[in-house]
Amino acid sequence: MALPAAPTREEVARLCAELAAAPPGDVRCRVDAAADGLAAVDALARLALAARRAGHRLTFHGAGPGLTALLRLTGLDQVL
Repeated sequence: MALPAAPTREEVARLCAELAAAPPGDVRCRVDAAADGLAAVDALARLALAARRAGHRLTFHGAGPGLTALLRLTGLDQVL
């Protein structure tokens, strides 16, 4: 799974639906293409919630320094 550079609500909803439809397990999500911004933070939070609800263990890979800083600033770095 990969987060697009500028995820739209529809793309995030599609990714969440994919998580809900898949059997529980480990899921890797690449975020290296995601632009630094609150839209990406929102998308990651929504994906994490959808994954937990579906019984997945979701891990994010490839976050750049800007996105990592935003996650720290919002306090989501420990949750995600």
